[in-house]
Amino acid sequence: MKKRARDATRPKAVVLLSGGLDSTTCLAVALRDGFEPHALSVDYGQRHKEELRRARRLADALGASDHKVVKVDLSAFGGSALTDARLRVPKGRREKEMAKEIPITYVPARNTVLLALALAHAETIGAKDVFVGVNAIDYSGYPDCRPEFIRAFERLAGLATKAGVEGAKLRIHTPLQKLGKADIVRLGTSLGVPYKLTLSCYDPARGKACGRCDACTLRRHGFEAAGVPDPTVYVSTRS
Repeated sequence: MKKRARDATRPKAVVLLSGGLDSTTCLAVALRDGFEPHALSVDYGQRHKEELRRARRLADALGASDHKVVKVDLSAFGGSALTDARLRVPKGRREKEMAKEIPITYVPARNTVLLALALAHAETIGAKDVFVGVNAIDYSGYPDCRPEFIRAFERLAGLATKAGVEGAKLRIHTPLQKLGKADIVRLGTSLGVPYKLTLSCYDPARGKACGRCDACTLRRHGFEAAGVPDPTVYVSTRS
């Protein structure tokens, strides 16, 4: 995407953008709240790389100031169905089943790595704000989506950076932290988020959402509960 002209009236913010429903809504919130968003996506060796292509389109469509894609290959470690092709992505699970334990789609230290990269980008461009679309309601099996983790990372930022030592406090915004998926869909719809361009699937096929992984199930149920038509093209919606 082309870099847009700097708007000196708006504070800069780094927005972690995966190309999914939550992170895209988060970008729209940053714009609504008067920030100049600098989108950051991470190619971490995920099997669902289609989301990176979606992120590029979404950053441009929503008007991000610029968009960077950084490569950090977590597939070198594996340990997750999202980074190790030998592990199967769970399909056809009920929401109660999803919430029983930390799922195999958890990527070890992913949000720690992503936030560290966002912190580095923010310090480099002089931003004091980072937006991330973590959510601890719909299914909080991921330990690095909890409010305690976000607050701890804010404290770390104050200790680990030149900007922090010199008194520039970094704030991590988590506007979706306590919203259910239906609430997120309603919020994004009110802000004009082009959900048709987003992809939340863990195991897409030929650019289409599988329709049966945990992420697809939660997304589909979110649109249903919100009473908003789901523009997603699913390969299957069979339970």
